[in-house]
Amino acid sequence: MPLVSEERTYVAGRWVTGDELISVENPADETHVQDVTGTPIAEFERAIAEARRSFDQGVWAELPVTDRARTMHAFIDFIESNADTLVPTMVAEAGQPQRFAEMTQLRAGTALARQTIDLYQSMTHERASPVPVDDLVRGRIALSIRRHEPVGVVAAITPYNAALIMGFQKLIPALMAGNSVILRPSPLTPISSLIFGMAAEAAGLPAGVLSVVVESGTPGAELLTSHPGVDMVSFTGSTVAGRKILAQAASTVKRVSLELGGKSAQIYLPDAVHRVAMGAAMVVMSTAGQACVAATRMLVPDDQREEVLERVSAAYQSIKIGPPSSPEATMGPVISAAARDRCERLVASAEEHGGKVVCGGGRPGGLERGYYFEPTVLDVPDNANPAAQEEIFGPVIAVLGYRDLDHAVEIANDSIYGLSGQVYGADVTAALSVARRLRTGAVNINTSVFSAYAPSGGYKQSGLGRERGPDGIREFQEVKHMSIGELSQ
Repeated sequence: MPLVSEERTYVAGRWVTGDELISVENPADETHVQDVTGTPIAEFERAIAEARRSFDQGVWAELPVTDRARTMHAFIDFIESNADTLVPTMVAEAGQPQRFAEMTQLRAGTALARQTIDLYQSMTHERASPVPVDDLVRGRIALSIRRHEPVGVVAAITPYNAALIMGFQKLIPALMAGNSVILRPSPLTPISSLIFGMAAEAAGLPAGVLSVVVESGTPGAELLTSHPGVDMVSFTGSTVAGRKILAQAASTVKRVSLELGGKSAQIYLPDAVHRVAMGAAMVVMSTAGQACVAATRMLVPDDQREEVLERVSAAYQSIKIGPPSSPEATMGPVISAAARDRCERLVASAEEHGGKVVCGGGRPGGLERGYYFEPTVLDVPDNANPAAQEEIFGPVIAVLGYRDLDHAVEIANDSIYGLSGQVYGADVTAALSVARRLRTGAVNINTSVFSAYAPSGGYKQSGLGRERGPDGIREFQEVKHMSIGELSQ
């Protein structure tokens, strides 16, 4: 099937051909997908300079909100119209199932984008603030105004596991707020993100308002996170990388929004253990466990633990592993050999610390090419086990037993992470009581929701700030207070 054919990068209204060739590999079969030319560092600098110019001159920020919304709808229209090439591109560069690429990344992504436009337009961005009565009586202040303004120049750095939808999640609120944005996608999956440059050109975004830059290493990203001309960094990725970005941004005290790693827990009340097979499948299906919100710690009552291990193992043994091109396959590869090696290393470490592999644990037979790892169930003795503490980012789940619900909450909160969580229980009141005690940015109780109106983000080392929802829009805005008084004669 035809792929997105653009191999250049988009810098401030111009397509740029770099000297470096970045070879993109299909993780499902290790074949070559396409080359993309890397953006020269001088073009990174030009992207920053032109973003700064476009913002400071107000070519986008000072447009009426209705005009920005109209342009952004045209931007989304263009992306939707290229579904026939965009979906196969995402499947090829990330090894994702077609359904995930089409329904989650593209369809849910464009719906999220349009919802974000509506949400922005429904919010008040300038309003009167209360004024103390004595100040009014003395005539010191006639009006106090609280105004939300764009931050300025935003560097958006997106991950490989969901490049398109993560791009929507950052670009649409940032651009609707009036910012100028430089998008730097993961070098593992850069091709699909070039559609944003194509859409910017098609929709008539002013030059400098959006650039899409690509590199194989990190010098460009380090420039974006440290340059004084950039006002904000919005990053989704690992906690290790997030710590580096915080350090790089410190010298210019720029705003940083981080959605980082997770080691989320799914807690089953005694009356909900029959749901464990479905909950386990959600960890590995579609993304092969490569999701920061994946609930890779399963917490169940001690006296039902053996039953749970049998149910989850049976569910994982029924999963068909293979390339997205196979109609029988229900789980694909991890992104790279390094990612597969990490799965192997952490499973081995779990065993060294008393864990037991109940199902999976290695590379599947019959697949000579591609970065596949079996869906793996680990029976771990306690929450100190490496498989319960470290983010694996692969199709591996650790099952732990708890004595009572207080113990379950204690285990769930015993982590440097706090990104997401799940609680299952027929007694919704009891489940809600547990959810309220979890130190995590989101908790799904017997269900889940993903929309522009629901925020996400992390506690502790899972991040700073929020994406989506009104809070996610406010991340891309500064707050200005204006006090207005009568000029004395």
